Amino acid sequence: MYTSIVILIVLASILMCLIVLIQESKGGGLAADYSNNNQILGAPKTTNFIEKATWFLAGAMIFLSVISVAFLPGTGHNDSVMQQQAIEQAATNPGNVPAMEQPAATEAPAETPAEAPAQ
Repeated sequence: MYTSIVILIVLASILMCLIVLIQESKGGGLAADYSNNNQILGAPKTTNFIEKATWFLAGAMIFLSVISVAFLPGTGHNDSVMQQQAIEQAATNPGNVPAMEQPAATEAPAETPAEAPAQ
């Protein structure tokens, strides 16, 4: 699903590039040659269609980009890259000495022999 969304985004971006090149700018653009013919042939609202197509493609690209996040292929864990590196370094670092085991707190202290009364 993710791959198909990415393909749709790429197609929309290619169409967007073509439409932007066709649009009439302040200098006339590539659409200047076609706009004169459109007015002669009776289709004066071609620029409105091109503008609406531009907005539609921009909206579609934004929508597809946001939706594609939901279909990202996951790695199965949510740890950050820095946490993963810290765990790897801790496991492979020879300077890490394991802590010595502490005696259990529940053990009773060794009994000392009762002192003999002083004479």
